[in-house]
Amino acid sequence: MTERIVVVGFGPVAARLVDELLPAVRSGLAHLTVIGEEAEAAYNRVLVADLGVGRTTASALALSDAAALIAEGVDVRLGVRVRRVDRARQQLVLSDGTAPGYDRLVFATGSRPVIPNLTGLNPDPAAPVLPAGVTALRDLRDASVLQAAVAGGKRVVVLGGGVLGLETALAAAEEGATVTVVHNGPHPLGRNIDRGGGAVLAASLRNCGVRVAGNARSTGVEHNAPDGGFSALLLDDGSAIDGDLLVLSCGVRPRTELAEGCGLSTAAGILVDHKLRAHHEPHIFAIGDCAEVRCPDPDCLECRTARGPSGLVGPGWRQAEWLAEYLSLLAAGSPEAELLPALPAELPGVIVLKARGMNMAVAGDVSADPWDEEVLSAGAADGRPRLQIAQWADPEHGRYVKMTTRAGVLEGLVSVGMPRSAAELVQLFERGAELPADRSLLLRLDGPDQAAASGAADPERTVCRCAGVSGTAIASAVSGGCGSVAEVSGATRAGTGCGGCHDDIKGIIETHFQGAVA
Repeated sequence: MTERIVVVGFGPVAARLVDELLPAVRSGLAHLTVIGEEAEAAYNRVLVADLGVGRTTASALALSDAAALIAEGVDVRLGVRVRRVDRARQQLVLSDGTAPGYDRLVFATGSRPVIPNLTGLNPDPAAPVLPAGVTALRDLRDASVLQAAVAGGKRVVVLGGGVLGLETALAAAEEGATVTVVHNGPHPLGRNIDRGGGAVLAASLRNCGVRVAGNARSTGVEHNAPDGGFSALLLDDGSAIDGDLLVLSCGVRPRTELAEGCGLSTAAGILVDHKLRAHHEPHIFAIGDCAEVRCPDPDCLECRTARGPSGLVGPGWRQAEWLAEYLSLLAAGSPEAELLPALPAELPGVIVLKARGMNMAVAGDVSADPWDEEVLSAGAADGRPRLQIAQWADPEHGRYVKMTTRAGVLEGLVSVGMPRSAAELVQLFERGAELPADRSLLLRLDGPDQAAASGAADPERTVCRCAGVSGTAIASAVSGGCGSVAEVSGATRAGTGCGGCHDDIKGIIETHFQGAVA
């Protein structure tokens, strides 16, 4: 009997799930329906800012082709909302009046931007309608608003010092806009980076043409533009930051209201177990930004220390790939379904920020300082090896590195303005490999003698962390005829996430053709 699988949401994570389920659809094991609120099929939201500054096109962001999926037998419903889920009947009630049934239901509803409560900006948080001149930069329509501002040389104010806000600010500044980043705290990326790294990061942003207003608490917005749109961001000290466009980058919140409405358990996200099943509901699953992996077992150590949804596309893609295999086995009636090993816990994510003249990487816990008691004390603490910190700063030249280790293995890292050191540290962090006893060896990777002498990078290293694609896989695709980033992405999925690996992919392509026989 054909299994009815319904996917609610059609973002990047849902697109990966749909792609991975196509073999089950082709074989007749599954009838697949995907429901998206937007009129467009899945596209890469991470690169919406790049679209907004004119660096890419909407077609380049596309992750799914609705017509191709329909030809494969997938029921694709765009521009349709799910009004409610009837768990008793295993049925959905849609905005177009239809009520499709399901055997397995997957929530891939993602997240929505957090809209701050400011005077003059108080929309419904569940369905925000922002005033003219204010955008949260989440979809293609938001990108067109930013594109018009950048093309017109307007003043852009970014509220929020997180990585997406900083990427937007840097990209807009590089394309000629006047940009100010406003954040509440002593430095940007306050939740991820330490004080020293944050100070060097802020200075680097200024050197890239971005004005940084730190320790600033916003209280409201003014709408005095000729069209009634945004004109200034008001601060609690009575000052105002004038602008023509306000970009809200205050974080995201998992979209759980539909799950809550049908009685599913939620916390930060929809609560699921290690097989991505909703608590006490074997027919419903959740993946991506809306899912929080926290099993019902109170003694599960992994879940006791688990955080909420990561907000990163890579973990969501891995969930989608695992769930597709699991659902395919269930549809086939295979006993191997329940023997499938659960998806392993995700390592802490790596935050990478790249721009012309700027490079930063942060990962893990970097909150400890070299002079903290645990660092200075001898011997183990709480049965664990002593925490060790190596730190190097050259703020005059925008360089800073911090390595936090136990037993020589990285627990956290910060690297600003040291791209080669950052690449090596990230690789060591992701592998859980031990650092050299002389930590200064890593700093020398960015020395002038290394620029010319640096050999080929380890081909087995992970080039695209979002999709988990190695340098070897990319090189193989290039050898097989791929000659552009787009072609490599189509063949390997590398570069379809945050886009931070595009330069590395270009480097592999260039290296291949430099050595090719004419």
